[in-house]
Amino acid sequence: MRSPLLKISLSHNARSVPYDRQLLERLTAAALPFCLTLAKKNNAELATLSGIEISILGSRAMAKVHRDFLNIPGATDVITFPYGEILVCAHIAAARAPEFGHSTTQELALYIIHGLLHLSGFDDLTPPEARKMAITQQEILKLVLSEAR
Repeated sequence: MRSPLLKISLSHNARSVPYDRQLLERLTAAALPFCLTLAKKNNAELATLSGIEISILGSRAMAKVHRDFLNIPGATDVITFPYGEILVCAHIAAARAPEFGHSTTQELALYIIHGLLHLSGFDDLTPPEARKMAITQQEILKLVLSEAR
C-alpha cells in the first residue's frame, strides 16, 4: 500500500480474527490523504514521516505492549507511537464492532484512522479534545467507506 508522499506498511498478525484485509488496506490508503492534510495544517508528526508501520495484533500481544510501554495492564484498541508506528487490536475491534453497527474491518479502519489522527496533531486527553477527535475520525471513516464502495 503506497501514498505518493508516505509509505505504509500494514502487517496482519491476528490471524484468528476474521476481517477483510484488502478492504482494510484500501480504507487505510484512502484515509491517509485526509490525515496528511490535517497533519500539515497542525504541523504534526505525520507530515514529517517517510513511512508508517501499522500492525494488527491479537489481544495478548497488545496487552504486552500496553503494559511494557504505558504501564497499563490489559489490551487496548489502539496505541500510536510518535515515530509512526500504530498498533491495533483485532480482538477488541471484533468485540466492539457490533456495538457500533460496524464490521470488524470498519472498526479496525476506525482505530487506524484514530492512530493517524494522533500523528496529525489530535489528542483525546480532555473531553473537548476527545469529542473533536471522535467527530473527525467518524467523518473520515464515512468518506473512505463511500470511496471504497
